Amino acid sequence: MKVLRTVRNTLALAVVGVVSVAAQSSMYRTPGYIPSELAPNQKPAQLEGVGITEKLGDQVDLDLTFVAEDGYPHKLREYFQKGKPVLLDMVYYDCPQLCTLILNAQVQVMRDIDWVPGNQYEIVTISIDPREAFDKARKKKSMYLSSYDRPAPGWHFLTDKDGNAARLAKQVGFNYRYDARQQQYAHPAAIMVLTPQGKMARYLYGITYKARDLRFALAEAAENRMSMAVEKVLLLCYMYDPAANKYVLFATNFMKAGGVLVVVVFGWFWLRLVRADRRRMTGYAPGKA
Repeated sequence: MKVLRTVRNTLALAVVGVVSVAAQSSMYRTPGYIPSELAPNQKPAQLEGVGITEKLGDQVDLDLTFVAEDGYPHKLREYFQKGKPVLLDMVYYDCPQLCTLILNAQVQVMRDIDWVPGNQYEIVTISIDPREAFDKARKKKSMYLSSYDRPAPGWHFLTDKDGNAARLAKQVGFNYRYDARQQQYAHPAAIMVLTPQGKMARYLYGITYKARDLRFALAEAAENRMSMAVEKVLLLCYMYDPAANKYVLFATNFMKAGGVLVVVVFGWFWLRLVRADRRRMTGYAPGKA
């Protein structure tokens, strides 16, 4: 009976969670708005083509030039000359949401491994926004090195030069789109690991990363080995557009589908436990040993 009560309580919490998600999503809808329906997991038009195309083993062009946080142009190969694997971030520094989550999660997992940027591996963080100048890269570097709270001489923050950020993104399979009306980028949430020679070795998806996964990815890349990601939970960065009402519909329908699945699974377990409990009560006779 104790197990049954626990499952009942858990089911109640799951239902409350689903109701809470629905209530929160309604907060974003403007008065009088009648939404058009999107099928669960269907991408809004603004997100078409956005995602990751894994290109394991492909060589990137190390002669591409970017402007570093010091204000000077640097070729990509400068960060691949030390015989170390390279962790690559494709973000933009004025990103209103997902980029911050990606970099915050990266700092956290960096703390959880014993390797240090500049010793065993390098990190190259590049802005995909050609409008961003090196001063933003410098500020972002200062902020994240302070958050990391350890020496990290191998973490480099770069900005675009002559459209090379877009060229590199295409080479590594990082597909994004720019919305001129919203003045923001729709892009996937992922970080990438390259070999010391500049070949694609591993993709890590999402906004949380396991220390084991990053450590293994860097170790494999250091030995010029590639491996396909097992967990591919792809998140897309795109701020809610009140005029088109697309992003919230996409997120809401996705959460509704997940919520229904949770209720069905818990309901199935609850029903099985109730039936088992009834069978035990039916088979019990007072006075029997």
